[in-house]
Amino acid sequence: MLKEFKDFINRGNVVDLAVAVIIGGAFGAIITSLVNDIIMPLIGVIIGGLDFASLSIQVDEATILYGSFIQAIVNFLLIALTLFLIVRSFNKLQKEEEAAPAPPPEPSAEEKLLTEIRDLLKERD
Repeated sequence: MLKEFKDFINRGNVVDLAVAVIIGGAFGAIITSLVNDIIMPLIGVIIGGLDFASLSIQVDEATILYGSFIQAIVNFLLIALTLFLIVRSFNKLQKEEEAAPAPPPEPSAEEKLLTEIRDLLKERD
C-alpha cells in the first residue's frame, strides 16, 4: 500500500494538480482584491455611490447580506472570464505551433558521409 501511495504521489498529474490549486488560490485572492478594491467601487460610483458590501435586508433578527452575494457573483464571473481568456490564448498558441511545419531533422552522420561520397564522385566525372 505504501508503494502504491508513493507511485500515486509521484505521478505528474498529482503534482500538476497541486500546483494548480496553489496558483488558483493566489489567483483568487488577486481577483477578489480586483473586484472589492477596484471594480465594485467604480460600479458603486456609476450607480450613485452605492456600496454593494453594505447592501442587506433585516428579517427579524437575521441580516441577509445580499451585497456580499452580488460581489461573490462578480468575483466568479471575473475569474471565469480570465480563465477563459487564458485557456483560449493557450489553445491558440498550441494550434499555431502545431500548424507550423517542423524543421527538417539534421542528417545523421551516415547521411552526411554518403553525401560527401556522392559529391566527391560527381567531382571526378
